Amino acid sequence: MLVAGTVLGTGGAYAQPSPTPTGSASPGGRSTGNAQGDQDEGNGRRDGHGDRGDHGGRGDRPGSRGSESPRPSASSTGTATGTATGTAGTTGAATTPPGAKPTGAVRPAPTGTVLAAAGAGPDTGVPTTQGLQQALAAVLADKSLGTVGLAVADATDGQLLYGTGENTAATPASTTKLATSIAALSLIPGDTRLTTRVVKNAATGGITLVGGGDPTLTALPADQVQIGGIPADPDTAPASLDALATQTAAALKAAGTTTVALDYDVSLYTGALLHKNHDNENIPAVTPLMVDEAKVDPKSREDAPARVADPAMAAAEAFANLLKAQGITVQGKAKQAAAPAAADAPVLGRVDSPTVARLVERLLTTSDNTLAEAIARQAAVAAHQPASFEGAATAVTQELARLGVPTTGMVLNDGSGLHTGNAIPPVVLVKLLTLAASAEHPTLRPVLTGLPIAGFTGTLGKRFGSTSGAADAAGLVRAKTGSLSGVNTLAGTVVDADGRLLSFALMTRTTAPADTARTAMDRVVARLAACGCH
Repeated sequence: MLVAGTVLGTGGAYAQPSPTPTGSASPGGRSTGNAQGDQDEGNGRRDGHGDRGDHGGRGDRPGSRGSESPRPSASSTGTATGTATGTAGTTGAATTPPGAKPTGAVRPAPTGTVLAAAGAGPDTGVPTTQGLQQALAAVLADKSLGTVGLAVADATDGQLLYGTGENTAATPASTTKLATSIAALSLIPGDTRLTTRVVKNAATGGITLVGGGDPTLTALPADQVQIGGIPADPDTAPASLDALATQTAAALKAAGTTTVALDYDVSLYTGALLHKNHDNENIPAVTPLMVDEAKVDPKSREDAPARVADPAMAAAEAFANLLKAQGITVQGKAKQAAAPAAADAPVLGRVDSPTVARLVERLLTTSDNTLAEAIARQAAVAAHQPASFEGAATAVTQELARLGVPTTGMVLNDGSGLHTGNAIPPVVLVKLLTLAASAEHPTLRPVLTGLPIAGFTGTLGKRFGSTSGAADAAGLVRAKTGSLSGVNTLAGTVVDADGRLLSFALMTRTTAPADTARTAMDRVVARLAACGCH
């Protein structure tokens, strides 16, 4: 049986390995986990647009800032199969008991001892519908929850154990990212990396910076890189723009060139640049070329920081400045390329992102809207759909249907969950979690290892605290959060009192303050953790 906190492999062995890409673990990187409105708790300017609801129960403030062998990606631009790396689960020693009051810092991730109760496994009796109904009746009666949809299933086989409104589609907010992640990992080998490269431009005689869809590309030095407030390790460190400039400058100098014209290629994506709920804080313009997720201040720790108006242009200008520091003069201002870079254009430099498996973990833990939209577009490319909001939604929906997920009632308009027109029934979210836990789909495991841990990590780091009435479930719950104005969702896994792993999806719509609604939701899940429900 899978238990919370277990380190699981990504299934990357299914992808063909290639030499470690230059620059993938190079110095530099940035925190993609800090941005993106749909960060459920700490992302979003707070309000209806940013699924900002879950980084810590800060309340709604106005203004949305807020197994099957995987098929190879069809993208010839921007993706490169790299060396498979294992996906780390949650590590770290827990010195704070699950019920202790959280401090300003996120509590360390729990060790196996915290989860010792999860040892009973499948031999333990499955909770009954009547038992669950009796156990949950009081907490579900909390009026602050508003309209509730709930599905609870046995995570070992997906059997639905209890539901109320489980088949009624509701606004998923950031739990949409579960659908995006499942489809992407099914379509793309987990050890794929997103490549940013510089090539010669035969038409202009200059060079072209080619965006490969990696929003985590950074201009920060290595010692300033953080992901979700934690320094990046070699497996999570973003690709470095400075490393790319160093490679390019060396290649140009070797050819006797010290002055060049620079343009940039953003042809990988199509369609609208701006999300329907775009506010330039929860999410920037969605382009395949950006640096530090287009934050005006790359080191900003704001939940929904200000973004530059033209991420691709800003990235090209930053690259030009780095070339200058290497002794290469860029003539005039960089311009958007008139045509896509030739497939056989000589490569002067390239850097690669962390693996897609790692990126999926990060986008789920921190509820990163920008990264979610990037991964959704990679899924679209792999599925031979346009790399746009619409194409990505089609690709995700079709792939989920192919995996056997019931898509009746499901409506997707984006990959992040910022769109208020998205609709998913609770039973579908539970099905997605069942797929991720299935032995038949090991490549989907990063969806589970990426889920925030109650009271310890990501958007659940400041929830399930000592005054919540749900503190006993800290460390026993791993779940994706979701938040828009009046909407709060939570979908993940919980270890019950008998040590059995359950999957659940709780979706609410209410006029109650966001913090009040989330705390009430946490108590529902804590009740699942506290009972055997037979």
